[in-house]
Amino acid sequence: MRVLVLGGAGEIGRSAAKMLAAQGNIEQVVVADLDEAKAGAVAEEIGHGARACRIDVTDRRRLVALVRECDVVLNTVGPYFRFGPGILSAVIEAGRNYLDVCDDPAPTSTMLDMNEQAAAAGVTAVIGMGASPGVANLLARKAIDALDQVDSVVTGWNLLMAQPKQRSWRPSAAIVHGIEQVSAPIPVIRGNAQVREKPLRKTTVDYPGMGAATGWTFGHPEPVTLARTFPEIVDCVNVALAPRYVIAPLTALGSSVRSGLLSRERAAQLAAIVENALPSSPVAALDNGTLPPLFATATGTVDGVLTTIACALGQVPGLNMAEATGIPLAVGALLEVDRPGVHPPEAVFEPDEFFRELAPFCVGNPRPESMVVVTNSQWSAQVNAAALECGSLVTALVRARS
Repeated sequence: MRVLVLGGAGEIGRSAAKMLAAQGNIEQVVVADLDEAKAGAVAEEIGHGARACRIDVTDRRRLVALVRECDVVLNTVGPYFRFGPGILSAVIEAGRNYLDVCDDPAPTSTMLDMNEQAAAAGVTAVIGMGASPGVANLLARKAIDALDQVDSVVTGWNLLMAQPKQRSWRPSAAIVHGIEQVSAPIPVIRGNAQVREKPLRKTTVDYPGMGAATGWTFGHPEPVTLARTFPEIVDCVNVALAPRYVIAPLTALGSSVRSGLLSRERAAQLAAIVENALPSSPVAALDNGTLPPLFATATGTVDGVLTTIACALGQVPGLNMAEATGIPLAVGALLEVDRPGVHPPEAVFEPDEFFRELAPFCVGNPRPESMVVVTNSQWSAQVNAAALECGSLVTALVRARS
C-alpha cells in the first residue's frame, strides 16, 4: 500500500508518516507539504523508502495527479474549515481512499454530504479519525453499545494535553481552529435536534466512579456525527476539560471576536501567547484534571434501569497532540476499511478491533484489554474503583487526586 500524507511536514502528519513507514505492508510513504525542504527532512528522518514532494493543496490539478500515484491519502492540512472539503473533492476525483483528522463541525457536515459522490467513485473516506474527534467517537460507540437505549452522550478531552511538541509564537492551525470554535455558535444536540449555541457553556459531567466534574462545551464534530450514526440520541455535547485560568482567556477572546473588538487573526495571535504560558508537562494536565484526559459517557437504559456507561482511554500513543492524533489516524489507514462513501469513525470501525490494533503503538506496548477503562453507574463503588485501576493513564489521574 502506498500512502500519501498531506501536511506530512507538520507534527501530526510526521507522526502518522513515521509510524506507517515502519510497517511491513506499506510499500511507500509520500511526505507532501507546501514546504518541500521540511518534507524532505521528515522523509529522510523516517527512512524506509519514504519520499518527499512539494504540494499546494489549493492547486487541484496537481493535487489530483499526486493522489493518483498512491492508494490512500491521509490529510493533516488544517484548518479544515479552509481546506477540508476541497481536498476531499480532489481525492474523490482521483478515485483513492481517504482519512483525515478534521476537528471542525462545519466542514464535517459538508464532507458528510459528499457521501453519494464518494460512493459513486468507489472511494471510502473516513473523516475525523484523530483523538477528538476519532478515538472519542469510538469510546462513545463502545459506551452506547453497552446500553439497550441511549438518550444522551458526552465526549470530553483535556485541553492541556492537546499541545504541540514544539511551541511557537505563531498561531498554529490548531489555534486558528480553536478561535473559530470559541467565537461562533457551535452545533450541539438538544431535544433530538441539532441546534447552535454559545460555546464554552459550563457543563456538569457525572462520571461513574469519579463523581461530578465541570467541562466546557467546545465546537467539535462529535455531536454532528454521533447524532447521524445514532439518530435516537436526544442530547449530545463535546466538552473541553481545563482549569478556569485557561477557560477565562478563551472566553474573553471569543467574546472579543464576536463583538468586533478583535479580528480572528489577532485573537489567534493572542491565543498563541496564552498557549506558551500554559504548563507544558502532561503531568501538569493530570494534576489539573478531574476526569480522564479522553473519555465518553452515554446515558440511557439497561433492562429498563437508567444507566450511565463511561469509557476512557486508558493507554496512549504519546503525551502530545501530534502522537495522540497522528497515530490513531495511521491505525485507521492500516485497517483498510472498504465501504465507499464518507463516514465518521464510529460508523465504520468496530471499537474493540480498533483499540486492539492501536495497543502496540501505545506507550509501553500495553495489553489490548487495558486500552479502554469502562465504569458503570449501576456498579458498586468497589467495582468501579477496580476498573479505574486498569488503565495506566487513568490510574495516574486517580492517584494524583488522592
